[in-house]
Amino acid sequence: MALYVSNKEESMVTTEGISGGMKVILNRPRKLNALNYQLIVQMLRMLESHEYDPTIKFIILKGNGKAFCAGGDVTSVMTLTNAGNWSFGANFFRKQYSLDYLLGTYKKPLIAIINGIVMGGGAGLSMHAAFRIVTENTIFAMPEASIGSVPDVGSSHFLSRLPGFFGEYVALTGVRLNGIELVQCGLATHFVHSKDLASLENALSMMASSDAKNTAKISEIINKYANERDIKTENANSRLEIINKCFSRETVEDILLSLETFAVDKNEKWIFDAIKSIKSASPLCIKLALKLIREGRSQKLEHCLAREHLVVSHLLRRTVDADFYEGPRAMLIDKDRKPRWSPSKLELVDEEMVSKCFSVIDDEDWQPLRLFERPNPSHIAVSRM
Repeated sequence: MALYVSNKEESMVTTEGISGGMKVILNRPRKLNALNYQLIVQMLRMLESHEYDPTIKFIILKGNGKAFCAGGDVTSVMTLTNAGNWSFGANFFRKQYSLDYLLGTYKKPLIAIINGIVMGGGAGLSMHAAFRIVTENTIFAMPEASIGSVPDVGSSHFLSRLPGFFGEYVALTGVRLNGIELVQCGLATHFVHSKDLASLENALSMMASSDAKNTAKISEIINKYANERDIKTENANSRLEIINKCFSRETVEDILLSLETFAVDKNEKWIFDAIKSIKSASPLCIKLALKLIREGRSQKLEHCLAREHLVVSHLLRRTVDADFYEGPRAMLIDKDRKPRWSPSKLELVDEEMVSKCFSVIDDEDWQPLRLFERPNPSHIAVSRM
C-alpha cells in the first residue's frame, strides 16, 4: 500500500492504508521515536480524523526502528520551558495527555505492536490499546522518578490495576520488564516472536471488511501467531508474593524497610535492584508516585490524567523543588549521573510538600487538563500471575 506523507513535518508519523484499517507508524528512529510537540499534535489530528472515517475499522500502531517509543523528548520539553514560562511545558503535557486519553477511549480497535523499547510516553501510546503485542525485543519501563518526575501518561490508571501491588513496584523502582513479563502481569495481551510480525500484520490486513471491527475476530487472528509456551508463571508468582508484602506498606519508608528485611534472607538480585532504585530516585517524586498510584485505583482514566497533569505542572513550576530540572541535567545533559535532589532524603519530604503538589494552581498562565467524558473501556488484560 502507498505510504502517506504530506510534508516534512508530517514525516514524524506516517500512515499506511490497509484493507479495512490503517497503520500509524512513529517515524523518528534516530531519536528512538521520542515524542516532541509536533509529533504529538500530528498524531492527535490523524487519530481524530481516522476515528470518524467509516472506511477505517481498526488501527495498527507501531514504531519505525529498534524502538516503539522511548518516551517524551525531554530535551524538547526543556527547550520549550527555558524559552519562556514554565507553563509552556505544562501545555506540552496537556497535549500529550489528550492524545493518551483519545487512545484510551478510542471507538475502534487499536492494535499496538511493541517490538522494542517502550518507556514513559511510549507506554501512554500503547498501554491504552485493546491489543498490546510484545516480542522478545520488548523492554518496558516507567523510569520517571529517577529523572525528577512522576510516572504519568495514564499510568496511575493502568499500573494501579495490575495484580496485587505490582503497579507500585513498577512505578517506584522503574524496573525494566521484558515481553514475557509484560504478558505475565497483564500489561501486554500477546507475545509474538518478531520474525512472525510481518505475517501477523499481513493476516490482519487481509481481514474481510465485515470482520475488521470485530475484536473477537482480531483476537482470533493474533492468537494464531501468539506463543503461549514461553509464558511461565512460577518465578513471577514467587516475586509477586514478596512484592505484595513490601509494596502494600503505607509509606515509601516502610516499603524500603520491608525490602531491606527481605534482602537479608532472600539474597535475590531484583530486591537489591529495587532498593537501589528507590534510594537513588527523587525522594519527592517517589512519594508523589505512590500517592498517584494508590488514589488512581478508584479513579477513571480522565481523572488520573488530570491529576498527573496537575502534579507535573507543580514540578515544572518548582512549587517544592527543582528536581524536574535537576534530573535531566544529571542524567541526560551533563551526564554526571549524580543528581542533587532537594529534599535529599525521604524523611525530609513531609506530607505538606506532597499535598502542595496536588493543590490547585493559581496562575493565569496555567490551564488545568479538562477532558470531555467518553466511554472508557477497560483494556487491562487478565494477569497470568
